Amino acid sequence: MTDQDDIDVLLVEDDADAAELTLRALRKANIALRVVHEVDGVAALEFLFGTGSHANRAGAAPPRLVLLDLRLPRMDGLAVLRRAKSDPRTRDLPFVVLSSSVSGDDVRECYRAGANSYIVKPIDYPELVAMLGDVVRYWLQVNVPASRGI
Repeated sequence: MTDQDDIDVLLVEDDADAAELTLRALRKANIALRVVHEVDGVAALEFLFGTGSHANRAGAAPPRLVLLDLRLPRMDGLAVLRRAKSDPRTRDLPFVVLSSSVSGDDVRECYRAGANSYIVKPIDYPELVAMLGDVVRYWLQVNVPASRGI
């Protein structure tokens, strides 16, 4: 675990194999990141808001980016997105939905709920490495966050 106050990416993924593949792909993309992995929607919100099992994070800075799966136990990704985007503390936090779903309904619902991006997970590992590298570089290096303004 990294310093609780200085997290680059919150990865919310319940499938252990998919999470490991994503973490490995991020490392392979040669991006030095501080990543926290949560396995369900409730734990993700507790991390974001410093409550429950993450009460030690109360008042800590949020991660700089959330990579969010849709199909999660206890609370699905769409509910996490709606809750986070309705709170002023996390409203401007970029949420990238990483899903295997190509459903137009899922895509529309995620954008309506405030997703900043919706990406269908590539099956090919080299594609995953390239895509995650691009996504993280964009959101953490290129994009100017609302908190900084111009």
